[in-house]
Amino acid sequence: MSIQSRLESWRNVSRFALLCVGDYGELISVELAETRARLTRELIALMALAVSGLFTLSFFCIALIASAWNTPYFLAVVWGVAIGWFAVSLIAWFAHRAQRPVQSFNVLKRELRADLETLKEALK
Repeated sequence: MSIQSRLESWRNVSRFALLCVGDYGELISVELAETRARLTRELIALMALAVSGLFTLSFFCIALIASAWNTPYFLAVVWGVAIGWFAVSLIAWFAHRAQRPVQSFNVLKRELRADLETLKEALK
């Protein structure tokens, strides 16, 4: 390959890269907005679920303990409630650890990979 053809291929690659930079900027802004909106919705839903779930379970546990107040099973009920909460906490912790991390900016990653493959092919 001559120097002239090598320079021409590098010139074409640089033009292609410059054209793609604007597209990458647009993709970043679009995906950032989508990620922010999705995260906001998920956080609001999770907070509502956590607050309502904790209130429900708290009143249920208080009702269980109050039901066994003057019975011989009072201590068993109290310890049962405590062990139940501990089990729920362990299950929640294991469920959290088992989740896959959220993949953000997938479209941008795919575009960058495709463009890098194109550039590699153009420089061969």
